[in-house]
Amino acid sequence: MATFHQKADCVLCGSRELEQVLTLGAMPIATPNFRVVDGSVRQDAERAAPLNLMLCQSCGQLQVGHVGDPDIQYPNYVYRTSLSAGLREHFKGLADTVLQLRSNLTSPRVLEIGSNDGTLLRFFQERGCVVAGIDPAHAIAMEATASGIPTTAAFFGEALAKDLCDKTGPVDLIMANNVIANIEDMADFSRGIAAILAPDGLFTFETQYGPDVIDGALLDTIYHEHISYFMIRPLAGHFLAHGLRIVDVEHIDTKGGSVRVFVEHAKTPASARVAAWIAEEERRGMFVAAFFSPLNGRVAEIRKGLSAVVSDAHAAGRAVAGYGVSVGTSTLLNQFGLSRAIAFLADDDLAKEAHLAGPDYRIPVRPPSALIDEMPAAVIIFAWRYADAIIARHGEYLARGGRFVIPLPTMRTISRQ
Repeated sequence: MATFHQKADCVLCGSRELEQVLTLGAMPIATPNFRVVDGSVRQDAERAAPLNLMLCQSCGQLQVGHVGDPDIQYPNYVYRTSLSAGLREHFKGLADTVLQLRSNLTSPRVLEIGSNDGTLLRFFQERGCVVAGIDPAHAIAMEATASGIPTTAAFFGEALAKDLCDKTGPVDLIMANNVIANIEDMADFSRGIAAILAPDGLFTFETQYGPDVIDGALLDTIYHEHISYFMIRPLAGHFLAHGLRIVDVEHIDTKGGSVRVFVEHAKTPASARVAAWIAEEERRGMFVAAFFSPLNGRVAEIRKGLSAVVSDAHAAGRAVAGYGVSVGTSTLLNQFGLSRAIAFLADDDLAKEAHLAGPDYRIPVRPPSALIDEMPAAVIIFAWRYADAIIARHGEYLARGGRFVIPLPTMRTISRQ
């Protein structure tokens, strides 16, 4: 069974004029984000799939060249929003911000696409809103519904939007956080937004900002589930083609650099900030291949440094471990050639699967106590955004001569020697 396919046309404009601007190491479609039980499907999902970034020559969209089968990925999704450190506080602030923009509404109707366990919708519900979620992860959708957040287990698109609108009417606020980058058929998605959004409604989404990924060498955010690495100019053109308009944009810090985008029906004019964002993207030359070239050098430099860490440890007869089991770990193992160099992975979530598997590796996953039990020469923190908290919890490992290695955005080491 094919678990991935080549994406030969642009997600936003449909053009087939795609230029490869970044070549990365192949990696499996299977990641810790979803759990496939069927043995033959799982085996196919664990084989290496090409991972390259393509630039649309027509509109400037940046996207991966191969994508996974969503019918395999998302019904088997296991990631839960409520487990992400700091995300609840972020979503609370987001709910307050959006409701201030529509303070004239009494009990507004709120729809979230990719609502997961309902963490964000619960903040809207507590503020008197009528909420509903849509998410294709069946088990998570059922759990959310049972907890009081009514959630439809389905993929969002025009047909579902029209059906919901016929049954319950248009919605005032639509939310979609860290989800539209995962959508292959953006035309169907945007037609759905236009169909269900109230005449004066507001669609707000957050997504990784493509230039931040390139500038910050955020390799752990590049994988097959993340089809798009959006920039504002191509997004603005796409929405306008579907009767919608980006009216404002904010830069936010989540995931190493993201944007919060506000969209309304096209009758609403855009703020001056939108034009300023587009002008800056054009000034920096973000729509030509040369913009992406420096990242290749940074990746090579980090790979060389990590290789030296591994070589030194193995020469001394000692092991190297990793910390953190996530989709980002899957990416970094393959991009830095570490898949066969890591003795084990430590993770705070004891519910993680017993191994992280790929085409040529099957790495054991162990509790954090393994750092003391086995005393590896170095621990590469794949969950690098949480490095400070991880290091603070493992002072004993450092005191005994251990060393932490933080790979991104530039490699650095922490030790007491």
